[in-house]
Amino acid sequence: MKKPSSRIREEIAKLQEQLKQAETREAERIGRLALRAGLGDIEIEEGDLVAAFEDFAVRFRKGGTRTGKTAPAPVTLGAASGQAGEA
Repeated sequence: MKKPSSRIREEIAKLQEQLKQAETREAERIGRLALRAGLGDIEIEEGDLVAAFEDFAVRFRKGGTRTGKTAPAPVTLGAASGQAGEA
């Protein structure tokens, strides 16, 4: 038996709420870790920080961890836009 569209919409709404809660938990976790690492004290353009996070994500998706086989690549903030260091 097929589900009525109203039932599907209810399920979608529940899943969207679950997604929102999961993203909030993840953002809070990443935020806490970033603060522990000292990123709260750095004045940096948001785009540069996003680029650095993207590089970081790529490095760890490839298996490069502190104890892994791949040597971590140095992260230079501001390199994405040609700026040096702080904004």
